[in-house]
Amino acid sequence: MDLELSGKVVLVTGSSDGLGAAVARRLVREGARVALCARGAERLEATAAALRADGGDVLAMPADVSKAYELEHFVDAAQARWGRVDGLVNNAGSAAGKPFASVTDAEWEADLQLKLFAAVRAARHVLPHLSASGGGSIVNVLSIRAKEPGAQSTPSSVTRAAGMALMKALSKELGPRDIRVNAVLVGMIESGQWEKRAQKAGKPLAELQAELARNAGVPLGRIGKPEEFADVVAFLLSPRAGYISGTAINVDGGLSGAV
Repeated sequence: MDLELSGKVVLVTGSSDGLGAAVARRLVREGARVALCARGAERLEATAAALRADGGDVLAMPADVSKAYELEHFVDAAQARWGRVDGLVNNAGSAAGKPFASVTDAEWEADLQLKLFAAVRAARHVLPHLSASGGGSIVNVLSIRAKEPGAQSTPSSVTRAAGMALMKALSKELGPRDIRVNAVLVGMIESGQWEKRAQKAGKPLAELQAELARNAGVPLGRIGKPEEFADVVAFLLSPRAGYISGTAINVDGGLSGAV
């Protein structure tokens, strides 16, 4: 299926590796022009170089999205280079969960700045550019914990739930401007952290992943692939998803008990 993304400009935060890099690779294959940002300059440039080697038109800029001026500079740089913005993927974030009583105010603040306020600022700053392009799409990358928080999942589960509320509110407000806003909620997806856990456990990666999926009760019986996640995000960004807005899609192999 042609996703009709050729020539579109999409910004992806937290895209030096993992899920963000997988989204960037998928977009490049569709012919989109992609702006990447992340805190680690070396990994970011390595990812950008690989995308360029595949023929991608890519802008890579080190940025800490929890700092407003760095995030705004990133958005402005993409607009200056290509003269338009058609999509935004708010992907920056990290897992943070522990017993509620042990979470400090500073940890709450840091989590909110990285995941919620960064998404707020990014959406606000790209809004004029999306409108000037005649509309567009925003995708917030969240966790299935946003719908179904568990014990010892703060502060992340609360921050992610706020991200889902933000998505819904923006979808209502921006819909008349032909700007669609959705969220993708991830479950257990392959990433570099699993390789580290496998090494620590002294087990082959495939064996550890199968064990984790089984113990977690994933109905499909396996951990998801980054490419499977990226396919969903690319679709939501595309004109092919032109009548989908205000929804949060689980990409979790059926793990979540929440629809």
